[in-house]
Amino acid sequence: MARDYQIQRKSAASKSGIDYRKELNDEQFKAVSSPDGRALVIAGAGSGKTRTLTYRVAWLLDHDVEARNILLLTFTNKAAKEMITRVRELVSQDTSDLWAGTFHSIGSRILRRHAEEFGFTKSFTILDRDDQKSMMNSVVTACKIETKKNKFPKADVLASMFSLVVNTGQALEDIVLERYPYFEDWLIELAQVMEAYIAKKEKTNSMDFDDLLVRTVALLKSRPDLLALYQKKFRHILVDEFQDTNHVQCELIELLEGETNSLMVVGDDAQSIYSWRGADMANILDFPEKKPGSRQFTIETNYRSVPEILDLSNVAIRANKERFEKNLIASRIGGEMKPALVSVDDPTMQAEFVGQRIIELQNEGVELDEIAILYRAHFQSMEIQMEMTLRGIPFAITSGLRFFEQAHIKDVSAFLRFVTNRRDEVAFKRLVQLLPGIGPGSADKMWGAWYKSGWAEKEELPERFSDVFDAIKVPKKSAADWQQIGFILDEMTPIEGFARPSDMIYSVLEGMYDDYMKSSFDNYEHRKNDVEKLLEYGTTFDDVLLFLEQLSLMSNTDGDPAAKKKEADAGPQVTMSSIHQAKGLEWKVVFLIWLAEGQFPNARVLEAGDNGMLEEERRLFYVAITRAKDQLYMLYPMINPKSYTGDIMQQPSRFLNDFPIDMIEEWNVGSSWTDEEAPF
Repeated sequence: MARDYQIQRKSAASKSGIDYRKELNDEQFKAVSSPDGRALVIAGAGSGKTRTLTYRVAWLLDHDVEARNILLLTFTNKAAKEMITRVRELVSQDTSDLWAGTFHSIGSRILRRHAEEFGFTKSFTILDRDDQKSMMNSVVTACKIETKKNKFPKADVLASMFSLVVNTGQALEDIVLERYPYFEDWLIELAQVMEAYIAKKEKTNSMDFDDLLVRTVALLKSRPDLLALYQKKFRHILVDEFQDTNHVQCELIELLEGETNSLMVVGDDAQSIYSWRGADMANILDFPEKKPGSRQFTIETNYRSVPEILDLSNVAIRANKERFEKNLIASRIGGEMKPALVSVDDPTMQAEFVGQRIIELQNEGVELDEIAILYRAHFQSMEIQMEMTLRGIPFAITSGLRFFEQAHIKDVSAFLRFVTNRRDEVAFKRLVQLLPGIGPGSADKMWGAWYKSGWAEKEELPERFSDVFDAIKVPKKSAADWQQIGFILDEMTPIEGFARPSDMIYSVLEGMYDDYMKSSFDNYEHRKNDVEKLLEYGTTFDDVLLFLEQLSLMSNTDGDPAAKKKEADAGPQVTMSSIHQAKGLEWKVVFLIWLAEGQFPNARVLEAGDNGMLEEERRLFYVAITRAKDQLYMLYPMINPKSYTGDIMQQPSRFLNDFPIDMIEEWNVGSSWTDEEAPF
């Protein structure tokens, strides 16, 4: 019979000396000091979630848990490094054996140890997005798919599509029908490519980021001995941002948790805003039911916002039914103003208000890097970007490139540039490289053929571009699209001269570019919105040359590293960001723009009639509100000038009805233009 023998740890030498009662508020202390077992910590916005997790790790180390028995799972490497750095500052123990990192990095670490057990070597390659695209292109070629009849999705779209299959657990067919309905006719070929892609990765000893999760789960499920080994190792599992986990990540947690390990998950259901990339809020909502006997802690003291902003956020989120009950309480005293609800005539006035108010705030002593402009979608920032540029207010965009520097905007404008200046080699080569099978070398040859035709240097326009293009040889698979480009240019140059800029953009969009975006970009809807916004802007011009001049002025740093560096080194800058990108950040002053029905909440959500999607939109609204520390401005334009149907009267966002009027201060914005000065 085996004899049990227990090693006595010298606990006195490992005590950190932290006064947890003093360092933490009561809510945080209860969570940090909770006994072993399962625990759900609902940490509201600005309540010190990272502090709670950090002190929990320190608490475990101070109570004789060895670092090697702790697993800390996060969503970003930055978060993991920040927490470990804080732990090292708190405790004297060696934390080098503590496993902390993203789900993917932990999966990779496990797989490196056991790769040979499932057909890979320990030196397997992890594919980044460019690697994925390259491999996907070779797979599509090998599958010999006939793509002439319709546009087949490009590698970027395929990678996103297959990733959703993995991360949501849905069938490929369901993903296509729900998110990519315009590719329904390709379902058989898509399944063929996905299967071939999986086989290609195995053959080349390669894994993409999804494999790091899926294969880790598969390994642990197929090898009970290995699972038992890791369950024994990770006695305490802590998970950050639990509301953002997908079904694969949740399955990995449950496997490692086993029957006896301690599990603490921390998150905020009110900030679950990533279902579009596979996150499943049910993971956090169903935790108490799935883990009978688990403890639940709610941290409601907010250290970020003034009471006026916090009270508004509490009331706003209560309109959602799917949520945990909590009421954030401000630790700060009252502010100088209530949240402002600002109605403006149109998007131009909205931009003017934001620009003018920022200058006033700056004069009052508010630093520019303490100011943010948030929006539901990137295209909604166009007028603001223009206004900031005209006023000389430095700004940085975290939601993407500046509007006029985006690839799809430059693609469309290339058509306008070329048709007005037939010697514009850069524009010509950009538009012809939209064709399948045309790279830089082929584009050079096509440019030479165009120049040789003589039409590049003539002042007059060709009667029909399509006739001239017929004489320029292109690969067979490019022929139909090349002919279509000729027809588009014909439409852009009617007999009387150039068409209006908005009509030109419409011809490009409807003639070929809409189909190109569907097949080329995984965020097709966003890019289409951008192009439509450009079209809308074009309606304010009759002269295409003036329109192109403005586009150039608004993208004057493009391609100039020195200008970009100068801009980056300019000092404090206003932040412009989508709300999704702003999660986890905070500013003294926040401008939340485009709070109109169909803009926020999004029109597609309203059309779908899906209450779950609408609740996620409201959570997005909540996230935006809770970024503000001192001042919050909520703006909505009453008129949206649409190019297709004329001006549209807009209703304020329904989210503005979720709180009583006495919680906000209404601002009615007027213009100081005289009748003679008014630009309309």
